[in-house]
Amino acid sequence: MNAIASDALRPELPLAVSEAGPAPKRIVVTYGFWVFILSDIVMFAALFATYAVLVHATAGGAAGSQLFNQVSVAVETGCLLLSSYTCGLMSLAINAKRHVATYAAAIATFVLGAAFLGLEIHEFADMIARGATPQSSAFLSAFFTLVGCHGLHVTVGLIWLAVMMAQVAAHDFTAAVTRRLLCFALFWHALDIIWICLFTFVYLMGVRP
Repeated sequence: MNAIASDALRPELPLAVSEAGPAPKRIVVTYGFWVFILSDIVMFAALFATYAVLVHATAGGAAGSQLFNQVSVAVETGCLLLSSYTCGLMSLAINAKRHVATYAAAIATFVLGAAFLGLEIHEFADMIARGATPQSSAFLSAFFTLVGCHGLHVTVGLIWLAVMMAQVAAHDFTAAVTRRLLCFALFWHALDIIWICLFTFVYLMGVRP
């Protein structure tokens, strides 16, 4: 009886608490940025679906096979693929904290991305000069929205890269700057993957009669 009473008066032991602590900020930020990228991919998936529905709604106007310049698009694709490679080199240089290599890879990535964007703008201008404007048909509305949205992301990426290089120059490879550079690399590689899908689905399949 005394044993039972003593057990009743004994304070409860606290539940086991993890001593690992919260996850490092780099992991939390990276996880959150992956969520953002996945939400962006969902948006592009909706744009792809819209384009698939409207691709033949040309309203009697020109179709993709008559408008797309495969040579120009191939050069655009080469520029973006190569920029993804130089972005990877930049990430390696950042991990090694090599300033010159980081700046060189960043400049190469920026130039290649700007070349891609310039070719895309030239393509849009040429199509509009030929009367193929977004108002001409549902097909062109979907095309300009899909490709233009990707181009807008590339523009944001170029601005982001320029700002990050300024931060490296001002603050060196601090933990915060390194995290932001990692997020940029994820963003840029995601744009590359989206463009491969866009190139295949819009341009390669679009030239078929």
